Amino acid sequence: MSTELSKTFDPADIEQRWYAHWEENGLFRPERPDAEPFTIVNPPPNVTGSLHIGHALDNTLQDVVIRYERLRGKDALWVVGTDHAGIATQMVVERQMEARQDKRTNYSREDFVDKVWEWKEESGGTITRQLRRLGCSMDWSREQFTMDEHFSNAVLKTFVDLYNDGLIYRDKRLVNWDPKLKTAISDLEVETTDVKGSFWHFKYPLEDGVTTSEGKDHLVVATTRPETMLADMAVAVHPDDERFKSVVGKHIVLPITGRRVPIVADEHADPELGSGCVKITPGHDFNDFDVGKRAGFKPAEMLNMLDGEANVCQTADGLVPEEFIGLHRFKRDGVDGARELVVQRLKEQGYLIPHIAKTKKGEEQELDAEPRTIATPFGDRGGVVIEPWLTDQWYVDAEKLAKAPIEAVKDGTIEIVPKSWEKTFFNWMENIQPWCVSRQLWWGHRIPAWYDAEGKAYVAMTEEEAQAQAGEGVALTRDEDVLDTWFSSALWPFATLGWPDQTDLLDKHYPNDLLISGFDILFFWDARMMMQGMHLTGKAPWPRLYLHGLVRAADGAKMSKSKGNVVDPLGLIDQYGADALRFFMSAMESQGRDIKMDEKRVEGYRNFATKLWNATRFCQSNGIGASTSIAAPAATQAVNKWIIGEVVETKNALEQAMADLRFDAAANKIYHFVWDRFCDWYIELIKGNFDEETKAVAGWALDQILVMLHPFMPFITEELWSKQGDRPDYPLITAKWPDPQAEVDAQAKAEIDWLIALTSAVRTAKNELGIAPGAKLEAFCPSPSTLGRKVVEENAAAIERLARLTPVNFAEAPGGAAMQIAAGDDAFIVPLEGVIDIEAEKARLTKAMEASTKEAKSLEGRLNNANFVERAKPEAVEKARADYAHHTAEIERLKAALTRLG
Repeated sequence: MSTELSKTFDPADIEQRWYAHWEENGLFRPERPDAEPFTIVNPPPNVTGSLHIGHALDNTLQDVVIRYERLRGKDALWVVGTDHAGIATQMVVERQMEARQDKRTNYSREDFVDKVWEWKEESGGTITRQLRRLGCSMDWSREQFTMDEHFSNAVLKTFVDLYNDGLIYRDKRLVNWDPKLKTAISDLEVETTDVKGSFWHFKYPLEDGVTTSEGKDHLVVATTRPETMLADMAVAVHPDDERFKSVVGKHIVLPITGRRVPIVADEHADPELGSGCVKITPGHDFNDFDVGKRAGFKPAEMLNMLDGEANVCQTADGLVPEEFIGLHRFKRDGVDGARELVVQRLKEQGYLIPHIAKTKKGEEQELDAEPRTIATPFGDRGGVVIEPWLTDQWYVDAEKLAKAPIEAVKDGTIEIVPKSWEKTFFNWMENIQPWCVSRQLWWGHRIPAWYDAEGKAYVAMTEEEAQAQAGEGVALTRDEDVLDTWFSSALWPFATLGWPDQTDLLDKHYPNDLLISGFDILFFWDARMMMQGMHLTGKAPWPRLYLHGLVRAADGAKMSKSKGNVVDPLGLIDQYGADALRFFMSAMESQGRDIKMDEKRVEGYRNFATKLWNATRFCQSNGIGASTSIAAPAATQAVNKWIIGEVVETKNALEQAMADLRFDAAANKIYHFVWDRFCDWYIELIKGNFDEETKAVAGWALDQILVMLHPFMPFITEELWSKQGDRPDYPLITAKWPDPQAEVDAQAKAEIDWLIALTSAVRTAKNELGIAPGAKLEAFCPSPSTLGRKVVEENAAAIERLARLTPVNFAEAPGGAAMQIAAGDDAFIVPLEGVIDIEAEKARLTKAMEASTKEAKSLEGRLNNANFVERAKPEAVEKARADYAHHTAEIERLKAALTRLG
């Protein structure tokens, strides 16, 4: 027996109740020991995080897949957990301390880490609660955290093993240094922003009366960072530049510091760019670092002029004047820094070459520097300009680890979907740089390395093992740094399953079956999982990698807090329900494209849920309840055979779309089946004919809808499933995927589709001609097809009720004004005498068509104008295109209406 539904659909009423039921009863991972496994892992969100719209997309797609595979009877495991997020978490805790006039350095390292754990226990569960609101059916019974003991052991073992394999090493190199956070960060954590800056030109004097071939006693260098000249170690010129061949091997005596530096030949210097001379600061510029090495400078010999906060410190040669020591690298908080003082001193000493510019009036004016827009690197978390800084760090030999994943993608072991991302993947992997994995933080996996008094490193799982390597009595000090967060999360597909222990869970669920990820973490995370997984386990972590796009604002702009265009997914859930948001994400996810946020569409999918709710209430009111079989019931009537065939076709199309990872195709297929075929046509066609066969077929078809729609809209489907029949031991979440055990009945399909075509044609014609929808009209079909005659004779009542045609005559139509409509191969003539004023209607349609033609022509002219398309606001251009499409469609509609009137 069914339980009566309330009159209105209220998502909030059912979502919390059903999620708690699923989780409390272990329905996200039912016991299926003998079932085929299916495994995905969620990209672990930061423990500090809150659900944003990108999370909503990513996790919706994963949940659609895992619910689909669970319905298909698999042992579906969705691994869930959070990342310890070294930098982000330490920042959060330090900010809280600052608010209490406290700071990290007031504590020992151990005490501070204890405080972070306290914060995690109290406040670290925000995003996991929010994922529940979205409906994510994750295996919470095994929730993971990258700082859990078993995971930490896996991380340390990985470091030790890679070190012993020669794939991790310590090196002095330039890193991206964040002076605010006082830690190295990766290239991927650097955001480049265009900033208004300056381009200075200086004279560097040649030593001992040396001159260039042009007779000059100096070289001209240009820079956007004049402060770095305090650590200059050379000037480079191109080896083929005739102007400077005579001075290669000679020396410059630098202003301010008096440092004597060589002039070197290096192809990095471009003769066509500026003066052709480049100042070389190996300790503070990535290109200069390479030039310095080619010039014979060892990294240990390269000069460093900044401390960890980017304040000037003394260089190893002691030549930086005292007045610069302690200054920030450039102006900060209104206070001049080293940059400003360097420029001032060089100007005073006559080494600054002024820039001559013209005012708007054409008058010349002298400036210290040329104004320029400069691409400037910022830390994505610290928010300050990144400083290339020479430090000792730990590196992974990513070039060697990248070889196996490259081959795996090339030979098809790993399929990237969409395939268009392969080129980007290969380009990055084939040019990959050493991966700096050490971070100067307290929160995270501390590097398992100990040093003796000479600085020799002993890498081991424990201090005892390191001591055994060093020998008794050797004093050891542990490395202060922690590992990059991405180093640990690269182990996520297998360490979450128990690795390095050979657990039953690991044997069954690794490799995983699929990874769904935003394209923006392809290199942060996905590629690194490939590298670590293939090296440590010998297996690719998954055979398929699906990369989805970003969710953008309605105008296509990237969402950002500064623009004020960020959309809160929880707000959308509050307003429209989780099911509507999930369906929007699924329906809009088209491979290789970003999604434009459209709240109206979300609202539309809430309306879709309401339509299904009301259709179920209608079924209940007519004695239609739950089905008692997986297979389709026996059917003799064409309309029932037809809907069974529609279920079969929808199921097949859904399965193909899911196999192809076409979420949009899958969502749109089930949407149109529910709205168009079941609600709009089947229910209308069976009204007034609720015999036992029809009730059985209708109940079965509705059950199939609930099962097929469940991965996309889990809450409403589970609620309707429970109310359609008493089946407490057979919840929808663990029900069986449709197996109709039936074929499409071609004859029934042809008959019902013909009837739908006739009804649609009549309704369209009435709308075009302004005839009231309920008006009953007589129709004539002088030469009916066999199919047409059969449908009309067997469905006269339905044709009268739906198409409002009565009677339908198989005879010639009388003369006079009439309209023509078609269904299949049959043409119908519908007399209009006395129904409308034909001439007045023609005049109305003609006037409307002329107006649309005029407007379309005007819009076409604007859109063909390059100035308008290139210079107008994007939203104005988009509106013009939409208006043009509307008017051209309107012209065609009005032409068709006039044609109907003859």
